[in-house]
Amino acid sequence: MRGHTTMPQAVTITGTRSTAHRPLIEYRALFEEYIAPFAREGVRFLIGGASGIDSLSLLWLGSETAVDLTVVVPATLRDQPADARHAVEAMQEAGRLTEVVELGGETRTPGYHARNRWMVDRADAVIGFPRRGTETSGTWYTLGYAAKQGKPQLVVPV
Repeated sequence: MRGHTTMPQAVTITGTRSTAHRPLIEYRALFEEYIAPFAREGVRFLIGGASGIDSLSLLWLGSETAVDLTVVVPATLRDQPADARHAVEAMQEAGRLTEVVELGGETRTPGYHARNRWMVDRADAVIGFPRRGTETSGTWYTLGYAAKQGKPQLVVPV
């Protein structure tokens, strides 16, 4: 139906790993404003298992919503930074993860790009939190890939 918009059933979150420039409370407020409207029962969120926005959004979604959560890593979970592993493990222990996908690739840029494409390919929309002032990053790569796929993107610079 022309002009009709449906809420996505699967949403990918992508974002900067550099988050120390803002207090955590500001990220919570951003998630409340920009992620919460999509976080209803039956929606699946695909989140990378990295530091920064990945871990912060995973912990927020796991504690504040009832959505299905899938974490995707380019290689294995044990290859991720300690803080990211701890966030995933905390959500596993809380019974909040639907799935952890280990793609078995490399932990360099090509592996992260492959992970991001995998998540976008399985999503209906992408919410991106790029570092303010950047024009090239993994987040922008992912948003560009989503645009080429014709998928809606919500961009929230941080």
